Amino acid sequence: MRQRVFEGRVAVSRYLVVPGLALMLGLGSALAQSGAPANPDQPGKPNANAADAAKDNQRKTDEFAEAAQAINGPAGNPECVWLGRRVVRLMWRDDLDTAFRHLDLYDRFGCPGGHVQAAFRCLTRFGAQIDDKVQKSLDDRVHACWINPNAQPQAAAAQPPAATTTSGNAAPAPAAATPPPATK
Repeated sequence: MRQRVFEGRVAVSRYLVVPGLALMLGLGSALAQSGAPANPDQPGKPNANAADAAKDNQRKTDEFAEAAQAINGPAGNPECVWLGRRVVRLMWRDDLDTAFRHLDLYDRFGCPGGHVQAAFRCLTRFGAQIDDKVQKSLDDRVHACWINPNAQPQAAAAQPPAATTTSGNAAPAPAAATPPPATK
């Protein structure tokens, strides 16, 4: 009798557990494949994303055209501009392994290595003006340094150098006058 009851439990569990497990696995994979549910409150969202993508592609095309006009030689080629700016950005982010792999590609395309060095030197001059939390800030600065590696930061360009030379026989003025010591 016990054997029949035990066999009944196994048979019931076999008929309920196995299909239940298959149903749970099926639902889990179906939900994972469906992605995020569409939001009916924002009907124009896909069109807005397409417009943003088109605007971004146009901006990139304009940047490559600007680089080709401003830079003579292979450093102005689109593949050199794209790879070179990427190498400079990766070096700034301290991802040197990836930067060196991109630099190998950059060299393979016949792009000048000295331009990467000059652009990175320019970028280090602007170090305090780059906001690491804003990706666009870094991208804009890298592009500006790629176009003109001799660019100077605005703060340094705005401050004239201090004049230390004197004209004629006049002695230079003392930096600060100190009062004579008091006597009793």
